[in-house]
Amino acid sequence: MAREEAMIVAGVGCRRETSADEIERVVRMALGMFDLPVERLDSVATESEKATDPVFAEVARRLSVKLVGCTVDDLDRVAGRVLTPSKLVLKAKGLPSIAEASALVVAGRDGRLLGTRVATGRATCAIAIGEGR
Repeated sequence: MAREEAMIVAGVGCRRETSADEIERVVRMALGMFDLPVERLDSVATESEKATDPVFAEVARRLSVKLVGCTVDDLDRVAGRVLTPSKLVLKAKGLPSIAEASALVVAGRDGRLLGTRVATGRATCAIAIGEGR
């Protein structure tokens, strides 16, 4: 799969009441780590419950991308493929990751993380590439 043709997904995890500005900042930071322009981003993904928070719709609007919510079952299916498990997420959700796992789920069966997640004070983001689900 050529990088120019592949789907680029930003998986995001965050604490409650995180601002749209901070989520957008962490997504842009993660894209920058891999020299990807925001125009290459296809979607922002997160856990289904978080995806209902209006800040995620705002971030997707700002970045002109699709917002995708992932079920806990979907996230659990890719748990063994995350690079940086989070003790906090494991305790709260019973999963090792939200950001990395969400990116992997939406990137599809052959999706892969470009690297480990990046973090700000309240949010994390991981970038995955794939053919989509």
